[in-house]
Amino acid sequence: MSNTQMPGHSRAGKQCNSAAERNKEPILRVLKKHIAPPRETRDGPSALCLEISSGSGQHVVHFARHFPHVLWQPSEYDARQFGSIAAYVQESGLANVLPPIRVDVCDDFFRWGGDGRFKEDSVDFVVNINMMHISPFACTQGLFRNCGKILKPGGILFTYGPYSINGEITPASNVKFNAMLRRENPEWGLRDVQKDIIPLALKNNLSLVEVIDMPANNKVLVWKKNETS
Repeated sequence: MSNTQMPGHSRAGKQCNSAAERNKEPILRVLKKHIAPPRETRDGPSALCLEISSGSGQHVVHFARHFPHVLWQPSEYDARQFGSIAAYVQESGLANVLPPIRVDVCDDFFRWGGDGRFKEDSVDFVVNINMMHISPFACTQGLFRNCGKILKPGGILFTYGPYSINGEITPASNVKFNAMLRRENPEWGLRDVQKDIIPLALKNNLSLVEVIDMPANNKVLVWKKNETS
């Protein structure tokens, strides 16, 4: 099982996703609320953020510019996106963004990147944008299962996208969007925060600490790994 993307999203070469351009700044404002600036001047980044399902690569370079003390690791399931991600990273000239790696969220984290680079309690932040509703639910399960292991105690998972709340989808545009997704693939669709995701998070030692309304009827959900099991 893989974190399948919508048709037409994965193409070779540098891509410009209009939705990513619109939402990167609002998402950045949320990150700034939760990613603290460095406490002291140090040589090189002092924290690690893994972006899962990086898409075109527009988000990771935008965020990295504002957090030079964080080392950013972009990743994708579809290796055809690597060219676009690498092009954005190269163009940015940023030293705190690593080359993209392949991550299938349904695999165990020690297989990510193919070199065992991820350990338990080793990642400070994980960012996941617009994946849950355009992938099978097994991908959401894999995301939380693995983040519950690789995040440090107190580490944060940020998820962004449209969601169902207590079994209700609003507004009408999201109802239509959900119906379109399910026609495209019955395994896709908006996930319900209370019914689907919170129980999954709790099972994996993560707690929902904030729900932030975003433009275009999306939300950022902020999940924190519990300090103690």
